[in-house]
Amino acid sequence: MKNIFLYTPPIKKEEFELKRADENTKTNPTMEKVSRKIGENKRYVEEAFSLPENADIVVRDFKIYIGTKAYDAFFVICDGLADGDSVNECVLKPFMYLKNSIVPKNEPIEKIITEALLPQNQINVMKEIKPICDEVNFGLCALFVDTMEVGLSIDLKGWDHRGVDTPQNEKVILGPHEGFNEMLRTNTGLIRKTVKNSNLVMESVKLGKMSRTSASIAYIKGVTNKNLVDEVKFRCENINVDYIFTSLDLEQYIEDNSFVPVPQIFATERPDRVCKALVQGRVAIVVSGSPNVLVVPATLLDFTKTAEDEYLRYPFAVMIRIIRILAMFLTLFSSALFIAITNYHQDLILTDILFSLEYARHLVPFPSVIEIILMELSFELIKEAGVRVPDPIGQTLGIVGGLILGQAAVEANIVSPIAIIIVSITGLCSFIIPSYSFAFSFRLLRFAYILGAAIGGFLGILTVLFVNLSVLFSLKSFGVNYTSPIAPKNTKNIFASLFVVPLWKKERRPDYLKPENSFKQAKISREWKYKKR
Repeated sequence: MKNIFLYTPPIKKEEFELKRADENTKTNPTMEKVSRKIGENKRYVEEAFSLPENADIVVRDFKIYIGTKAYDAFFVICDGLADGDSVNECVLKPFMYLKNSIVPKNEPIEKIITEALLPQNQINVMKEIKPICDEVNFGLCALFVDTMEVGLSIDLKGWDHRGVDTPQNEKVILGPHEGFNEMLRTNTGLIRKTVKNSNLVMESVKLGKMSRTSASIAYIKGVTNKNLVDEVKFRCENINVDYIFTSLDLEQYIEDNSFVPVPQIFATERPDRVCKALVQGRVAIVVSGSPNVLVVPATLLDFTKTAEDEYLRYPFAVMIRIIRILAMFLTLFSSALFIAITNYHQDLILTDILFSLEYARHLVPFPSVIEIILMELSFELIKEAGVRVPDPIGQTLGIVGGLILGQAAVEANIVSPIAIIIVSITGLCSFIIPSYSFAFSFRLLRFAYILGAAIGGFLGILTVLFVNLSVLFSLKSFGVNYTSPIAPKNTKNIFASLFVVPLWKKERRPDYLKPENSFKQAKISREWKYKKR
């Protein structure tokens, strides 16, 4: 029997690039100028959109009457992306019903069409035919007229989309309840509506060589460091991939280090958080088709804050902040400390408590580390299953998994009651972490600390902690130290970053961002306290 696996010599990089270019040339028509002959333009469109196989691409032929002359024309739209009523009102009616209207004489036909006949606010005149056809994939209408050496791209988008709704993952009691949706201009409009500043800049970029996904880089001119803006634009414009669909795809391409278990770019679905980040001197990246907006640079402390921290009064915000920090400590170290104390440092436990622990575990056949790992894995399975199933079933799953199975495991002497308590506290505290992606890092690192405690007790925990902190201190997010302002300690507002301070005392922007304008409010913002009536 012959071997069907034949040796294929490796392809060199230059040969691979040439082969890929040839494939792109075969699958896509070459870029050409718009022809004066409408028949050539139509053949190009039919080849580019694989007509008549493509059922959702509509090509409509009609005539344009200008004075006593009639010109052949056709437009191309994608059914489902372009608004059919707008096409009728803005394209067909002006050209077919208003043929007897008075038009300027001795003017080029494209000028007459754009300035006198097309009642649409956004029209692009292009000489290349391929970019015009690409606009059809975004819901625009491509118009070609005989004898015209240019084509028109008319903004008639009208696809269905989700409206502005309450954020799903960042709900608050106090503060705005608006959340981003999948529409680019809706999201940029929500930002501009809040900032209300002419210095707010929305620079457009295209992501993906084939998808050409629209995105906007938002920043405030005169506040944001220009080097930061240039770095964001450089990374976005130098991604050599075919498709980028969402902001979470973009996040993986532009982050500094993909192999560390902590996120380095902050993603949010709340316009108010994005606006406050812009005012601080950060940059936001809004991607079409995604309800999450990326904010850069991001530091470790940014993932520990919620939108509600600044809406609460100072004493309440301090209390919530302390509770959240305590919860993060418990979810990371509770299981590891339990293993270290029970296996290596029993002398730290009171005698009565030690006897109670040993009595509760005397029938359990597994060591404490196996017991904790089994319970942690079971909790992760229940948590992941509760997310993937429908909501009514998810609630039932949580009750069955958390109560019935846990009680059955204790009665069957598979785990001890104290292990159930420790894992329950660990899991409950993990839900307090505000950022979804940041909570994942805690879920992963928790197992590393458990293994360290099982191997070396407190020494193992400290070893894992040392490695963890070394990685964090070496990270950067778009040139900013990830652990700023904790380390390096070269900032003037470290207390305001670590803890909650009253809003009227936040005069400075974070200096680790190197903003062009360091102050965002006066030294004395509450002037009414020092003015006489």
